[in-house]
Amino acid sequence: MIQAYQKTNILRKILEIEVYKTLKVENHFCVFIPGGINMAVENNDKVAIQYKGTLEDGTVFDTSEGREALEFVVGKGMVIPGFEKGIVGLNEGDKKTIEILPEDGYGPVMKELVQEVPKTALPAEITPEVGMMLSAQGPNGQMIPVKVAEIGEETIKLDMNHPLAGQKLTFDVTVEKVTKAGEFEEEEETDDDGCGPEGCASCSSCGGH
Repeated sequence: MIQAYQKTNILRKILEIEVYKTLKVENHFCVFIPGGINMAVENNDKVAIQYKGTLEDGTVFDTSEGREALEFVVGKGMVIPGFEKGIVGLNEGDKKTIEILPEDGYGPVMKELVQEVPKTALPAEITPEVGMMLSAQGPNGQMIPVKVAEIGEETIKLDMNHPLAGQKLTFDVTVEKVTKAGEFEEEEETDDDGCGPEGCASCSSCGGH
């Protein structure tokens, strides 16, 4: 009986040790693998972003307020570089203020993009005024926004710089949704350089952002 008791007691202690080890292993995994999935924004992820863009004087030039969030795939050049770089590493629900210099935005103002053309090049029904925005057709057939910069007697000067060229931009953003690469079907790329319904935050080639 004494031998049987000792064996039973030893076995119980062994079982207690094994149970303790098991609990330690389970606790270890609970601490170090809370979710197991990295949801931070990376290249090739699809994101939905709420944003407000302001100039240095505080003027709001674009916002997603009252519209659906801006959606794009990171790393595909669908938005200006500074905007894209600014959201990498953020998680769903994160908010951030992104400051973008011209070189990561719409570039510097380029004098060679201001060209003088005869007034007769304009449609007869258009009476040009300084500051008026017009559309010109690019070499590939895409429409390019241009601004009337100066009016002479027989010619006008058209500024083909982006309206936000040379500007320092600030964006207050909120990451609404992150869809990891491989979890969505990518749309086919098109040659359309126009802005989407979200406004010019959705492209890097025309006015607004």
